[in-house]
Amino acid sequence: MTLKSLTPNIMAIHLNRTVEFYRDVLGFTLTASVPQEGRYEWAAMRRDDVEIMFQARRSLASEIPSLESVPIGGSLTFYIRVNDVRDLYAAIRDRVTIVQDLHETFYHSHEFAIRDCNGYILVFAQYDQAAVAV
Repeated sequence: MTLKSLTPNIMAIHLNRTVEFYRDVLGFTLTASVPQEGRYEWAAMRRDDVEIMFQARRSLASEIPSLESVPIGGSLTFYIRVNDVRDLYAAIRDRVTIVQDLHETFYHSHEFAIRDCNGYILVFAQYDQAAVAV
């Protein structure tokens, strides 16, 4: 058996606002949605090799009832590797809430973290390939 990929399905407060944030601020493309127009219940978005799905609370809780009262935002981070973290930081820093400024880590990564429109933390990272093989 081989694991092929991981695509998070994230509960969203306002799905249409979430699509706009990921499209207009982070450069994702809407690849599928239900319904195709209007007020979304579910949406899939992609930028390069990163795919994320979003689902409205009502819709997701109807599938998995135990999620009905879970707070949106989570106690997790989404760690996204990029090839030019400084350029991305410069492009979005004035349009997002920065929760961790651009810095170098002990594991030779340059990274920063933002809070998305639902309260989730996205960490964008670029490894120093000369210092560490990842």
